[in-house]
Amino acid sequence: MKSDKISEAVVRRLPVYLRYLNALHKREVATVSSQELGQRLDLNPAQIRKDLAYFGDFGRKGIGYDVSYLIEKIRHILKIDQQINVVLVGAGNLGQALSNYNAYLKDNMKIVAVFDAFPDKVGTRINTLVVQPMDELEATVKEKNIRIGIITVPEFEAQHVADRLIESGVGAILNFAPIILKAPANVRIHATDFTTDLLSLAYYLEDGKEEAQYDSE
Repeated sequence: MKSDKISEAVVRRLPVYLRYLNALHKREVATVSSQELGQRLDLNPAQIRKDLAYFGDFGRKGIGYDVSYLIEKIRHILKIDQQINVVLVGAGNLGQALSNYNAYLKDNMKIVAVFDAFPDKVGTRINTLVVQPMDELEATVKEKNIRIGIITVPEFEAQHVADRLIESGVGAILNFAPIILKAPANVRIHATDFTTDLLSLAYYLEDGKEEAQYDSE
């Protein structure tokens, strides 16, 4: 790696590249240029070259990138060339949906345990996973070497759940609860708020129809 300080924007683009490269690999495409990647992903080819150059010299002038080799390298950069176990806390509708999706993932990052505080959820099965009670959380995180947590609990429970995950040794959390979580500097938290994302989309809606109607009057 050429630089220890990589921006979050670069890291977030790597899975986008990987997804398209995997699609090319399935079609038995051997090489791809930054130009084609840019066109397909609606990104500047120069930005793609710059992003990848942070981690090494992967392309060949006049040929482009070897698809299989670049897939291998990005997987290594993202650390998904190794098994990464994930725990999900909150077996409500969203938690169940994420756990169901997990069953179809063909990668080394897997949800291996699901927890919930409600007795009527404990013991129920979501595909191959059985919902466990919260008093088993810490022991399970350590036993299964779980490194990432997903929180899909109500807002008022989220910080307490995060604290327990962090104390258990989890190093990163994906938070779906509508609250800003506090964590030590060595724990990474990414927040996903459907409501905020949906509301922000309204800003980009075209007002042309209303304006046209107004102008015609």
